[in-house]
Amino acid sequence: MRLLFAKLRNDEAYLTRHACLIDGLSAKLKGRRVAIIGNARALGRVGADKGYGASIDACDIVIRLNSAPMPSFESHGHKTTMIAMSTPVAQSVLEQREPEMVLWMTPKRKRLPRRLIALGEQFFLYPAARNAALAHRLGGRPTTGAMVIDLVSQSDAGTIELFGFDFFSSLSLSGRRDAREVKHDFDAEAQYVSELVKTDPRITLHPME
Repeated sequence: MRLLFAKLRNDEAYLTRHACLIDGLSAKLKGRRVAIIGNARALGRVGADKGYGASIDACDIVIRLNSAPMPSFESHGHKTTMIAMSTPVAQSVLEQREPEMVLWMTPKRKRLPRRLIALGEQFFLYPAARNAALAHRLGGRPTTGAMVIDLVSQSDAGTIELFGFDFFSSLSLSGRRDAREVKHDFDAEAQYVSELVKTDPRITLHPME
């Protein structure tokens, strides 16, 4: 019952009292080569042509988003260190991919499954204040990918490699919706990432064409 009230009231202190805090997550990322894997359909084709899968698996930490499909090793690799989610991911997916950590990104705490909170130090809750700041910068609700990029870019990660991000140009591997049906500003997110790449030499955006 206490957990239910905490979720309804967005009680961050209660929800994170046994979780990995932001300083702890930053320590895990410090100096590491981090790959963030987006869900662009083009990654299935371009990633296979360029052999991105091997490059992804060569990274120290590989962060995947939600239940994003992994069509082939050649395009997507096998490795999963963390799964960042804004909607509950099936237990079968977690068991198959065996992440060392799960990151709950959305500020919608009501959706947060009890089983994730029970993971303790293997669970991270993206601060609602960080989400609000990013939403203000983008002028709208950020995607899971944008939130992860924000989180990792403000850590002490050594290098940050972005695969599978074309900001909905090739649509998403996870569904059939087009940009008009998705409540995100992909142009704003593309501009945001472009600015990060220009100003932060750690960040590489791998081409999707």
